[in-house]
Amino acid sequence: MKRLMNFLWGVVVVTVTGPFPERVINLCAQEGVAFWAVEWQDEHTIQLTVRRRGLKQLRELAERVACQVQVDGRRGLPDFLLRFRSRYAFLAGLCLSLCAVTFLSRFVLTVEVTGNQRLSTAVILTQLRQLGVRPGVYGPSIDRQQVAQEAILGLEGISWMAINLHGTRLEVIVRETVEVPERVDESGYYDIIAEAPGIITHVEAELGDGLVQEGDTVLEGDVLISGTVTMEPPKYSDLPTRYYQTHARGRVWARTWRTLTAAISLQADGKEYTGEEETVWALEWAGQRKVLWGEETKEGEKSVQTWQAVLPGGVELPIRLVRETIRVYEPKTLEINWKAAQELLEGQLEQQVRKLVGEDGRIDQIDYTARVEGGLLQVTALAECQEEIGREVPGRSQLSSEEESQT
Repeated sequence: MKRLMNFLWGVVVVTVTGPFPERVINLCAQEGVAFWAVEWQDEHTIQLTVRRRGLKQLRELAERVACQVQVDGRRGLPDFLLRFRSRYAFLAGLCLSLCAVTFLSRFVLTVEVTGNQRLSTAVILTQLRQLGVRPGVYGPSIDRQQVAQEAILGLEGISWMAINLHGTRLEVIVRETVEVPERVDESGYYDIIAEAPGIITHVEAELGDGLVQEGDTVLEGDVLISGTVTMEPPKYSDLPTRYYQTHARGRVWARTWRTLTAAISLQADGKEYTGEEETVWALEWAGQRKVLWGEETKEGEKSVQTWQAVLPGGVELPIRLVRETIRVYEPKTLEINWKAAQELLEGQLEQQVRKLVGEDGRIDQIDYTARVEGGLLQVTALAECQEEIGREVPGRSQLSSEEESQT
């Protein structure tokens, strides 16, 4: 820190010569003139370092004891800048550069948008551009509050916007409107049944009577949450049990086992190059075609090269020379690598299982078995999963006339 301050204020290395130079040191200490790096040159000469601003006072003190002060060197920022006092072009350029940096740094170079999820950044930037906010505009001239209010009116799905200017960067913070939640239809009489067999692991009955609990085994189609709600009367009362039917709601998770099978043929139809090749040259003009060489009777894979007739001025003529190369192939049955085919089927089966268990479900374990039968590779996947098995269906049971009278 002391070195930094000395560099900013500047220091001077001086040589003091006189009959008694030590008296100069004593006077400097008495008058508070800071000095350091004292070095004796001989009996009448010493060298020391003082700050630039204390040089004048040092000279006055030296004169009082009949000593002379000679400057040996100067260091620091003030002396560095004084070197350029006669370079007017440099100073003018420096001033212009500082003014340009100060002025140009107030222009917007980038516009950043944050906080948007549903509405794209491009749409927001387009709306702001229409309101005059874009890269290159003078930052202080933007009425940020007014622009934000007008942008909210012009953009659907934006509830709040703030515009902050950070030097050359304009930050636009938006908050989108909250989507209206989907209204749940609670009308009608519905049950929740199992869409797959399994062992119940968790039940969340929101509306209706839960008929299963953790550890129960259910089959496909069993009622998990009934829409018929039973209201037991108070204990020791003669009131009858009451019933009413509602739209059952809830979620039921279970451990399930999924078995899926896929098959693929181990042979495929392909083709093999016979080595035979035919070349046909033809001339085409005005929609007409004239074969110059070869025959177009063979079928195969065809590659075409054309040469267009062009006048010296670059004008194309409706005439071109065509070269067709026909490679003859014959059909051939190709054998498929059964390991690659098995990996393909296993990947497809895993995707099918993930689709069945849904985003909330998971696959705990999946085992594959493979066999070849009749030229087909059959792969079977047995997957142990954790998934939600509840599905809403219209209620099946109807209340009796006696029960209806008690509702």
